[in-house]
Amino acid sequence: MVLLGLMVLLFALVVSDLHSLPWFINVSESQGPGTILQSFSFNCSSSTPTLELLNVQPPTTFFNPPSLTRWQGIYVGKVTLSSSARLDALAVNHYELQLRFTCGNRVMEGPLSVDVQRDPGHIQCVGRFASPAGEIIQVPETVTPGARLYTLLLPGLELQGAQMNIISAQDPPHFPGPFSINEQGWLRAPSQGLKGQAQKVFQLQILVSFGQGHHCHGMLMVKVLPTPSGQVSFLKQAQNVTIPENWVPGSEVVQVRARGFDVRYEILSPVPSPLFSIGRTDGIVRTTAPLQAARAIGAAVTRVQVKAFEHLQPWTSAELDFTVNVRSVNRWPPRCLPALLVTQIPETAPMGTVLNTLTCADTDFADVTLDYQLWFHSPPGSASLRLRDKTLEVNATLDCDTPGACFQHAASILVLDGGQPQMTTEVPVLVMVTPVNEFSPACAPLTFRVREDARPHTLLGSVVGTDMDYPHNSIKYYIPGGPATFAVDPLSGKVHLLGPLDYEQQRLYRLTVLLIDHSQDQDPTCHRSGSCTITIEVEDVNDHAPECDPPFQELTIYTPLGRSIEVTKVSCWIPQEPQRLAFSYSIMGGNSRSRFSLQGAVLVHNDFVLGPPWPEPPCTYELLIRVADAGPSIPHLSTTATITVHLFPWSTSTVATSNHRMTVPSMMPPLLMKNTEAFWQPEPWFVVVLTATGALLLLALGWLLSRLLCRLAKVLQAPSKPAQALLLNCIQRTEGSIEGFMEAPRMEMSQAPSSIINLHFDGRAQYSRTGRDYLFNTRTGSHRWL
Repeated sequence: MVLLGLMVLLFALVVSDLHSLPWFINVSESQGPGTILQSFSFNCSSSTPTLELLNVQPPTTFFNPPSLTRWQGIYVGKVTLSSSARLDALAVNHYELQLRFTCGNRVMEGPLSVDVQRDPGHIQCVGRFASPAGEIIQVPETVTPGARLYTLLLPGLELQGAQMNIISAQDPPHFPGPFSINEQGWLRAPSQGLKGQAQKVFQLQILVSFGQGHHCHGMLMVKVLPTPSGQVSFLKQAQNVTIPENWVPGSEVVQVRARGFDVRYEILSPVPSPLFSIGRTDGIVRTTAPLQAARAIGAAVTRVQVKAFEHLQPWTSAELDFTVNVRSVNRWPPRCLPALLVTQIPETAPMGTVLNTLTCADTDFADVTLDYQLWFHSPPGSASLRLRDKTLEVNATLDCDTPGACFQHAASILVLDGGQPQMTTEVPVLVMVTPVNEFSPACAPLTFRVREDARPHTLLGSVVGTDMDYPHNSIKYYIPGGPATFAVDPLSGKVHLLGPLDYEQQRLYRLTVLLIDHSQDQDPTCHRSGSCTITIEVEDVNDHAPECDPPFQELTIYTPLGRSIEVTKVSCWIPQEPQRLAFSYSIMGGNSRSRFSLQGAVLVHNDFVLGPPWPEPPCTYELLIRVADAGPSIPHLSTTATITVHLFPWSTSTVATSNHRMTVPSMMPPLLMKNTEAFWQPEPWFVVVLTATGALLLLALGWLLSRLLCRLAKVLQAPSKPAQALLLNCIQRTEGSIEGFMEAPRMEMSQAPSSIINLHFDGRAQYSRTGRDYLFNTRTGSHRWL
C-alpha cells in the first residue's frame, strides 16, 4: 500500500496556537523502514532553520529524526520510518509525534498524528507460535475430554477466513488421541482426555492457510501438568471503570489482582480485544488504540472478562468481569473552511455586503452548536465589519479618503464549541479596502496681473486644485490648446510666462486649466478631471518713444526788431499708442544766446533788442528739441527733433516791421529711404545699357553744376548791396520777370519799397538733404525749386 495522504504544512499562516490545526496521516502497516510518512515545506530567510522530533506517544523507536533540506529557496522537511519499524495495527494503531520548527527567533510546534491501517495482504504468522521453539501451553491432566485448551490468535486471520490444520503425526502410543483445531483457532483436547499423561509434552505442527496461495505454519507444544493442589481467586470482584476518550494508547485503565502461585492473566472476552490488553504478569489493563474510535465501533461501554491462572497449573484459574465506560472528551477544536479569510473590497461597498461565510464543524460532537465571535486587531475596535451568524459583512461605510484609513482590517473569527474543556478555533481575517476615485478635482478662478515687459519664465502665480480623494490633491495641471505664451507646471500648478507680451495688441488673456487626478483608484487608468478659468491682465508699460513728423526741419525766417515770432510747431505722436497725447518739449542744444524758446509744441524766436537793425550777417541755428511722453507711466521715453533755422534780420530800409508774427511752415515732408540689400546678377546686355545711361546722367549733372556755380559767383560779386535786393536781382536775371499772382500783404511801414512788396518770392534757401536750391515767399509760404 502507498501513502494514503500528504498534507503541506503552511507555517507562513499567522496562527498563534498550532495545536488547533492537527495534521493526520494514514499509513499502512506493511510500510517498512525508510518509508516517507510526511513532507513539509517551510519559508525561512533569516537564518538556518531546524526541525526536531520532540517525543512520540506511545514511546517507540519506529520513527527517524526528521530531515530538513533546501530546494529552490524552500526548506523541505521529511519524517521517515526507522530501520527498527515493524508496524502492527492490532498492537498499536495510532502514534502521535510532536514536531518543533525553529526559524531564527520564531519557534512553532505542532502534532503529527499517524494512524496505522490494517493491510489484509500483509497478514502472517507472528509471535512465539511462528518461532522455531514454538508456543508452549500447559494444561492439567484432569482437563475435560474435548475441552478448549487454547485459542490461537493470528492478527487479521479472522477477517480472511483462515483454515487451520494439524499436519504433524498424532499416532499412539505417543498420543492418547488426536488434538483438533477449528477455523477460530480453538485447540481442543483429545476425546479420550489426558488422564495419565502428566509431564508429557505433545508437539503439534499447525498449518494456517488463507487467501489464494497464502499460508504459514507454526508449532504448539502442549505440556500436561499433574493435578493442581491450590486455588486462584481475585481479591476484588466486579468493577466499573470510567475513562476519558482522550487517553493515548498504552494508558493504564485498571489493575486486577488474583491470589495464587505464580499467577498469569489473560482476557477471555472480548476476543480479540481491539481496545484493551492486560499485562500477563502484572494484571494491568491498558488501552491499545485511541478511544475515540470506540464510539465508531459501538464500544463506548465494554464488558471485559479477565482470567487469572497459575503459570504451572493453568487449569487452576478464576474469572473476573468488569465494565469499561469510555467518556467522551472534547479533544478537537472546530474545523473551519476557509481556514484563512482574505478578501478585497472597494471603499464604495454598501453596508451589508457579504464578504464570506464560514463553514465550521466539530469533529467531537456532530450536533453541537458553535459560537462565533469577531475580534479586531488593526485598527482596534473597528466598526467597519460585523459578523452575522457565520457571515462576515460590511457594517459601516468604508472610507479611504482619510489618511491611514484605506489600508487593511486585520481581525480574527473565534469559533467556540460547547464541550468540556471548551475548544476554540481562530480563523484569521484580512480585509483589504481598495480606493475608488469618487471625486473630481476642482479649482477656483484666479486673476493674475503681469507687466508687459516681463521676461520669459516669469512666475505669474499658482493654480491650487483640491481633490477629496486620498491621497489629497494628487493632481496634474494642463492648458489644453492654449496659447504658447503661457504654460502651467503639471505637478505644482505654477503658471509661467513663455513669450513676450504687448499691451497694445492684447490686454487680456483667459485660459482654461484642466485638472486630472491620478493614483487615487485601484485601477491606475481611472481618472477624473475638472477645470477652472484663469484671467491674465497685462499691465501697460511705456515702451514706445514718440515720433515727430517731420523729424528734421530747415527754416529761413526774417526777424523784426523787438518782437517774438512763431517759428514752427513740433508735431509728434506715438503710432502704437495714439491715445497718448501728453508730451513735454525742451530745447536740448543749439539755442545759443537763448534766442529761441518753446511754448508747448510751438518754437518761438525772441528778439527784445530795440534800435536800428543789427549789422551782423545772417545766422544759422541748429536746434535739438527733446520730446518726451508725459503722464503717470514710467519710464518716460523721448525722441529728438532737429530744426535748422536760418535767421535774417528784417531791415527797416528794406521792409517795414510787421505788426503780426511771421511763421515759416515746414517745407516738403522729408524723404524716408529704405535700403534693401539683395543679391542681383544682371544679364550682360543690361550692364551695357546701364553703363551708357549712367554716362549720360553724369554729363547732365556736370552741366547743371556749372550753371549753379555761375549764379553763385555773380551773387558774391556785389557784397555792398542789400541781401534782399541782390537775391531778387539774381532771380530776375535767371528767371525773368514773373507776373504776381497774389496781392502783397499790407505793411505798417509806408516807406517800404514797392519793388520788394510786389515780388512773389522774397527768399532763397538750399535743402540740406539734396543740396537743391529753392525760392520761397515768407508771407504765403509758397516755394519754387531752382
